[in-house]
Amino acid sequence: MALQCGIVGLPNVGKSTLFNCLSNAKAQAANFPFCTIEPNVGVITVPDERLNKLAELVKPQRIVPNTIEIVDIAGLVKGASKGEGLGNQFLGNIKNTNAIIHVLRCFDNDNVIHVDGSVDPIRDKEIIDTELQLKDLDSLEKKIQKVEKAAKTGGDKDAKKTFEVLTIYKNHLLEGKSARTAPVMEEDRIYAQDLNLITEKPVMYVCNVDELSVMTGNGYVERVREAVRDEQAEVLIISAQIESEIAQLESYEERQLFLNDLGLTESGVTKLIQASYRLLNLATYFTAGVQEVRAWTITNGFSAPQAAGVIHSDFEKGFIRAEVIPYQDFVQYGSENACKEAGKLSIEGKTYLVNDGDIMHFRFNV
Repeated sequence: MALQCGIVGLPNVGKSTLFNCLSNAKAQAANFPFCTIEPNVGVITVPDERLNKLAELVKPQRIVPNTIEIVDIAGLVKGASKGEGLGNQFLGNIKNTNAIIHVLRCFDNDNVIHVDGSVDPIRDKEIIDTELQLKDLDSLEKKIQKVEKAAKTGGDKDAKKTFEVLTIYKNHLLEGKSARTAPVMEEDRIYAQDLNLITEKPVMYVCNVDELSVMTGNGYVERVREAVRDEQAEVLIISAQIESEIAQLESYEERQLFLNDLGLTESGVTKLIQASYRLLNLATYFTAGVQEVRAWTITNGFSAPQAAGVIHSDFEKGFIRAEVIPYQDFVQYGSENACKEAGKLSIEGKTYLVNDGDIMHFRFNV
């Protein structure tokens, strides 16, 4: 599933440093591949200990993990919505992503010049929010103009509903708020779906802090948490400086010792990748056999036939049933046969909703 998270932020907040650490993701785990599609797009493995545990039990010929795409979006400045700087490129790139990772500078360092002369993550957030909101307003106003006449003069109920919903979005954005928090019923958001509003995309805030603040945060982080409280967005604390140092270490053992010395159990890059996976509303199911143990990416709420279709469209078209073993049961009993004998393998039909961690085998006929 080619779903992308776009990393955004003002210049000198640590955005590109984090992306470069992701590009050296082998520094975070023993089997952490990375490849480049374009200069600013990386395909990154999602760390998942469950995959390693299944491989220990099954001993397959190969292991295939999940991946996501991370995009380093071109820097943004004030006036981007009017084409300033790399504004058009920035807004075009971010419109094509599925979720936003917003990096905020939350550290003091006189040697790293801030584009606006001082450290203020709330101001930085508002600069980017404003530019994205202005771009969304432009899209909304253009569509409102198209449907307004039919909505007000004709009997077109769909046009009337579209006009009403888009107007709610517009008024909300004019208040300086993002589309994701607009007071629109979930089922009504479809009326703006074709606009692909940037500020409706799910967002996560990454606070780039100094080494001393990586465990507990600091005053800047607390201000960010307060500012985003109504957005129901995750706030992640990472030190890009620490991640850069980890990336320079040669062996997995050295990296683990470095993390242990800092009192950390995992790297910030690992946390960022896992949080990005959640941000995209993704889940994992597994197939496990002697030839291959593999993680498959699905959207939360997928039915069994939809999950089968991720492997091949024929699996979905000709779906008959799914044989399902919960991950914990597989680990407890140690094999598929043992799970069968213990009554832990269930036969599921087309209405079954896949749970994160299910081990599945599909029966189909085309």
